[in-house]
Amino acid sequence: MKQKKPNLFNRLTGGVRTAQQGAQSMLRIGKTMGVVSPKAASWLIQRRKPEATEVRDLFQQLGATYIKLGQFIASSPSLFPPDYVEAFQDCLDQVQPIPFEEVRKVMESSLDKPISSLFSHIDPKPLASASIAQVHAATLTSGEDVVIKVQKPGVATIISTDMNVIFVMSRLMELVSPGMSKESITDIVSTMYQSMADECDFIKEANNLDSFNLFLQHEGITEVTAPRPYRQASSEQVLTMERFHGVPLVDYDELRQYTDNPAAVLITGMNTWLASLTKCEVFHADLHGGNIMLLTDGRLGFIDFGMVGHIKPEAWKAMLSLIEGIDRANYQQVAEAMVTVGMTSQKVDSNKLAADIKNLVEQTATLNPNDSTAVADDINQLMIDLAQIGKSHGIRFPASFTLLMKQFLYFDRYIQLLIPDMDLFSDPRMQF
Repeated sequence: MKQKKPNLFNRLTGGVRTAQQGAQSMLRIGKTMGVVSPKAASWLIQRRKPEATEVRDLFQQLGATYIKLGQFIASSPSLFPPDYVEAFQDCLDQVQPIPFEEVRKVMESSLDKPISSLFSHIDPKPLASASIAQVHAATLTSGEDVVIKVQKPGVATIISTDMNVIFVMSRLMELVSPGMSKESITDIVSTMYQSMADECDFIKEANNLDSFNLFLQHEGITEVTAPRPYRQASSEQVLTMERFHGVPLVDYDELRQYTDNPAAVLITGMNTWLASLTKCEVFHADLHGGNIMLLTDGRLGFIDFGMVGHIKPEAWKAMLSLIEGIDRANYQQVAEAMVTVGMTSQKVDSNKLAADIKNLVEQTATLNPNDSTAVADDINQLMIDLAQIGKSHGIRFPASFTLLMKQFLYFDRYIQLLIPDMDLFSDPRMQF
């Protein structure tokens, strides 16, 4: 009988946990309906479609899942209307932190051991707070400085509940509006759900860190690094990582305090990322200024591997051709690459597509590689314009297109800041 007790205990605790999750799901559905119903009723009474900004405000009010959905919309101009893409740029991920006592409870429950056995100190004031997790500085009992990324209580259940509701609603929309099936709404929802589910699994993020560091080691790249995960102090809901000290790549004045050659630092970072596209299991898919740091020891640190991508060789080749065509104003090359990398069930006239792209370039300075006044909005506007042109020719781009395009455009911003006279595709220092 004694041997059966652990199994019985596990069944009982598992049943309690399932019941709790079920109750949380019902409460979440009730809360969501309480927020959505009055606004939906108002729009119906007024017989109008909601403005993109109204939907954005609603998403922010609904919290974690919908903020993430908003960020997906903001970075996916090939899938959503331009006014929505623009409105959801304001769907920021920095949110009100939760009390440290709640963080401690998650850590103790998830790590299944006393916190004091792992950490000699944890700063109760968070370094950052996002919709899914918040980050605290800490010191391991073995002496290493670390950061702890802790998932907020109930987030995984909330996301699962919300996404199931959204999936059902999207299926109903497809049934009552057959034309929408061409955009494959449920496929989009499934993609978003998988992305958010991956972000809630910190073991996967730890694996991404290990994969990238293994790639660096295998390629003999010593000038770049990523945080080392500490597995003994990590779980699906807690990720303990090496703490980096340095300055963001976009902070030019601070950067000068650590290097006399910021151009070389940038080129090393770009070449490392390019190599990872084909030589690493994953590539970093969110290289905004805060996620690349020049460390105090002179190395370049890539951080935050919650969002990663995978690319097939043929898709990468077409993507490279597209970016190169933009840089050299070869519109026919851009058109042919868009046809190759995009998904379409109809024949595309690449000559007409090239003419439309040329017309776009002539009407905007967004694509001007010598425009040193480029700002973050240019990235999104370029994505919107190209995606809209593609859509008008029956082309819908896969997620990898958006991810890769955005990283290249981030690099373009860094080049404008650090090496303004550089031609990305003709520079002999680049290893395409």
